[in-house]
Amino acid sequence: MTALIACSHGTRFAEGRATVSEILDLLSLALPGVRIEPAFVDVEQPEVDDVVARVAADGPAVVVPLLLSTGHHTKVDIGRAVAPYPHVVSAGTMGPHELLAQALLRRLGELPGGDAGRRPGDHIVLAAAGSSDPEAVLDVEHMRDLLAEELPAPVSIGYGAGAKPRIPRAVAAAREGGADRVIAASYVLAPGHFANLVLAAGADQVSAPLGTDPAVISVIAQRYRAAAAALRHPEPATSAIGA
Repeated sequence: MTALIACSHGTRFAEGRATVSEILDLLSLALPGVRIEPAFVDVEQPEVDDVVARVAADGPAVVVPLLLSTGHHTKVDIGRAVAPYPHVVSAGTMGPHELLAQALLRRLGELPGGDAGRRPGDHIVLAAAGSSDPEAVLDVEHMRDLLAEELPAPVSIGYGAGAKPRIPRAVAAAREGGADRVIAASYVLAPGHFANLVLAAGADQVSAPLGTDPAVISVIAQRYRAAAAALRHPEPATSAIGA
């Protein structure tokens, strides 16, 4: 069976590490019989290159980025790791995805009052980690659109790094625009550096990271299954024009 290499960013925060570990435990229940190996692109060990090399020696594998948007880590770090092995592929990033919009809504619903984004005068800031990659910006904008479809309140974007506006500026802009209450929807996977940036951005309320929401497990499993199926049944090569 095709192995699943779950590749997350890595964090120095114990709570974030525990969350990722719990995600993998739940994923093993959702995908019984599938070999699941953790890997990281930064901070933690084992590094994705080493895990791919080890798992590839045993057979086919799919690297699923536990990352919400594309960027350097998916294109360069994971791309470099899988390149030498034709029987190892990288799945798409977790986001954007309709299920993640539902997870964001559930996290907003956990806030005091349970009406975040639904009270007149509310403004939601989708608070993402951020990347300088233009494709990552498009991913977050798509995710913003998916969330906005579910809420009566306006939804804007703030980034922790790599792109603008930064989260504090997005919060301030919402207030300057007349919002009575600004809520930051944490579009991060687990507690850690970027989650703390969201907490410190000055919003009136801040939702929890996506964490172990059932949508997270479902999306990872979907990404794995789609990539594994494509690996087993690759599309035939097309003939060159004029050949």
